Amino acid sequence: MNLPTPIRTYFTARAPQDAQAFAAAFAPDAVVHDEGGRHHGPEEIRAWWQAAEERYRHSAEPLEATEAAGKTVVRARVSGDFPGSPAILTFTFGLARDRITDLEIG
Repeated sequence: MNLPTPIRTYFTARAPQDAQAFAAAFAPDAVVHDEGGRHHGPEEIRAWWQAAEERYRHSAEPLEATEAAGKTVVRARVSGDFPGSPAILTFTFGLARDRITDLEIG
């Protein structure tokens, strides 16, 4: 599957060694919506990501990617230490200038 570079970084980064590369994939004003929370800016997003990695010890395998309403929508199998694992989740990415501008996980 041919994913844009910042989305590929999102799915291949490993905590904690890839934290800087992960944060760099996001625009300065990027926003992530996940589990009812809102995380703003690369550093807050990096902290959210590292906490989720520690809590759930999860991995996500992209299954398919489509374009809809100017966004890249990736369905991925997410496995980890959480009820219902593995689960198929939808990651809806907004992109601009080779950076993630927004992400909604559902």
